[in-house]
Amino acid sequence: MEELKKVLLEEIVEFNKVGHKYLNGEITKAAFKKASGGMGVYAHRKGDEFMIRLRTLSGVISKDELKLIYSFSEKYKLPSIHLTTRQAIQLHGLNIDEICEVMKDALENDIYTRGAGGNFPRNVAISPLSGVEKGESFDVTPYALAVNEHFLRKINTYKLPRKLKVSFSNNNDDLSHATVVDQGFIAVNQDGNEFFNVYIGGGLGRNPKLAVLAEELVHPKDVLYHVEAITRLFISEGDYNNPAKARIRYILDRMGEEEFIKCYKHHLAEVKKEESLDLTVKAIEVNKEGQESNIGHPRLFPQKQKGLYSVYFHPIGGQLKRETLKDLIDEIENIDEVQVRLSMTEGVFIRNLNTTEAERILKLTQGIGGENRIEQSVACIGVPTCQIGALNGQGTLKEIIDTFRTEGITKDILPRVHISGCHNSCGVHEIGEIGFSGKLKKVDNESLNVFEVHIGGALGVGKTKLGKYYGDIPQKEVSSFLLDIAKKIESGNLDFYEWLDNKEEELNVIFEKYSV
Repeated sequence: MEELKKVLLEEIVEFNKVGHKYLNGEITKAAFKKASGGMGVYAHRKGDEFMIRLRTLSGVISKDELKLIYSFSEKYKLPSIHLTTRQAIQLHGLNIDEICEVMKDALENDIYTRGAGGNFPRNVAISPLSGVEKGESFDVTPYALAVNEHFLRKINTYKLPRKLKVSFSNNNDDLSHATVVDQGFIAVNQDGNEFFNVYIGGGLGRNPKLAVLAEELVHPKDVLYHVEAITRLFISEGDYNNPAKARIRYILDRMGEEEFIKCYKHHLAEVKKEESLDLTVKAIEVNKEGQESNIGHPRLFPQKQKGLYSVYFHPIGGQLKRETLKDLIDEIENIDEVQVRLSMTEGVFIRNLNTTEAERILKLTQGIGGENRIEQSVACIGVPTCQIGALNGQGTLKEIIDTFRTEGITKDILPRVHISGCHNSCGVHEIGEIGFSGKLKKVDNESLNVFEVHIGGALGVGKTKLGKYYGDIPQKEVSSFLLDIAKKIESGNLDFYEWLDNKEEELNVIFEKYSV
């Protein structure tokens, strides 16, 4: 990787020049975006500030990496860092020279930004509790990290039609979204033997699609052959002329499921014939001695390792404040075998804690993040930061939380809400139990900020489905709409899922009250 680093360091120097040309008006916004995406950089809406995305591989972050990220926030006086829905970290509000400084310093400390945007393989996602979760099939972490490394070794050479997303889930709950991405691996334990079921062709955004099962009981040593097969299929069959149709799911649409899987298996056979990609990984062991306890907390997760726990911390909207990050770093500094994993829900798990350590982390994070599901909702960065965003998802989330707190609703009546500020899927609204997607709409000859309403999405092998699109409501009415739903559910003494299954007519009445 050292030779690759030398190449990437040279790229940073050239990219800095491109950035200044953009700021000086010598190249267009579109030309800059074409150059910047592959570097993991995007311009803010105002145009003179930028975001950089750090490829925190599969959300697995060491203490030293956390310290480095904190040092960036301190050096550049960033009030917070943004945790994404793909287990990466974004730094916002930097000038072009600061962006390149971060890129260089991160690279020298083995954190890459290359390919964190643009038409490249993205961060490989995993179930955040993989390796410690009770009832999991097996730990998929080593395989996801191996695929990350495989991508990174040639990250500057890819010529894909658009981005490629790969995920690994440790059980059928599918918290890595493997059943709805370009390629997903679901861990299966059959008669004590470890395998993967492989899904392909899914994707979110406009015209979302569930993945299809391509092959069952794949031996883990063959993972990289499958990764190369989907990559070759994409390069061979993808649409290089129309970016709006340049995702793998459109190939599935064009071919149909049977021919699509046949094409995939053809590429798989070719890869196996031409390359030597057998994968051997080393299991990640946890040798820490735990403490038996009966403590209970909604953010506390007992691990499969006896007497050990994971604590979930959810900064509101994924906005982890600088001072909170520092407090977390200080708290875990002397905790043996502690692991930090980012989730797909803009949160963070602190793992391998004994009872005393878990209680300290719970106390430290109490009241400064989401303590119930509505406060653990997901929102993209949105307006006024995002260049292509339509609405302010972060602001809408704050209004929702403020409304529920004012009404004194602290119980988990509603599920987590997913908010995307535009038609893109940064808030993964399509598979949320309640999802919102922002847009502008002509109403009575005036442009109105509205959210599309998607309800009933789900994740899980055999359960994954896209939410039903009900229509549009004004942005300013979202919190009232959700409050009406919560009150109706509470009055009926049902949970959200029972209510949705049995009382949809009540949802329709509430929706019509706000519909535009």
